Amino acid sequence: EYTETIRHFTKNLKMCRITLSDGYSIPAIGLGVYEATPGTETKRAVLSALDAGYRHIDTAACYENEKDVGKALRESGIPRNEVWITTKIWNTDQGYKHTIRACKRSLQLLGVEYIDLLLLHAPVEGKRLRSWKALEELKQAGLARSIGVSNYNVHHLEELLNACTIPPVINQIELSPYLQRRTLVDFCQQRGIAVAAYSPLTRGEKLRDPKLVKIARQCGAGMGRTTAQVLIRWALQRGFVVLPKSVHSGRIQENIAVDDFELTTSQMEQLDALEEGLVTCWNPLLWD
Repeated sequence: EYTETIRHFTKNLKMCRITLSDGYSIPAIGLGVYEATPGTETKRAVLSALDAGYRHIDTAACYENEKDVGKALRESGIPRNEVWITTKIWNTDQGYKHTIRACKRSLQLLGVEYIDLLLLHAPVEGKRLRSWKALEELKQAGLARSIGVSNYNVHHLEELLNACTIPPVINQIELSPYLQRRTLVDFCQQRGIAVAAYSPLTRGEKLRDPKLVKIARQCGAGMGRTTAQVLIRWALQRGFVVLPKSVHSGRIQENIAVDDFELTTSQMEQLDALEEGLVTCWNPLLWD
């Protein structure tokens, strides 16, 4: 099903979108700006991405580069409604009143009137349900068009779904063939919660894995593709929103140039077999 969805867009994957449960459509590939240095580095990366055809930028309050994302968007000249901006409420800003204030601060830094997707960055115990109530009100006020979560495991989602008025449209988690979290992904997809993959390139740890290199060499009618492109394509064919991070113009362009090849069933199975529970970042999924 998901492979068919992506195949429909293979001639212009830059325009591929995934429809969320609230009716909004999120671009399937976004530029992550985690660890992009605030200032010139972030602004250049975002401008390079927009020039390459990206229409989705994923930032967060704790990255301290929302202001530079906003500057790049304005400098690009691309209309605001053509670029999807995701940002996140940091852990120390959670709680009802703090979350409202944090959203308004992000809007000010980004220089926009609304945020396309506002996420709770992690499931902070004792505060997450009040924080979600704030997100529901921010959505109703039009300050956030879509609302979701990040780093939520099944027990966090069950708690939220039992308490919420508006369910989350997406759960952003670390995912790659080396970390597939199938139980959690299945739970989300069965309940209409889209899945976004951060650190899909394993923070570079597996880009030289001989098994991955072998698959990459077979792709593109024998012309070969980069291992990063194979990892991105795997995520897309699994039906995920995928958020590769880079500040290098060449790699930014490379990471979105995945529309001229498709992984075969056999190659997808080989990639699925790489599962090893590799967590390269923090892991709030283990939190109570």
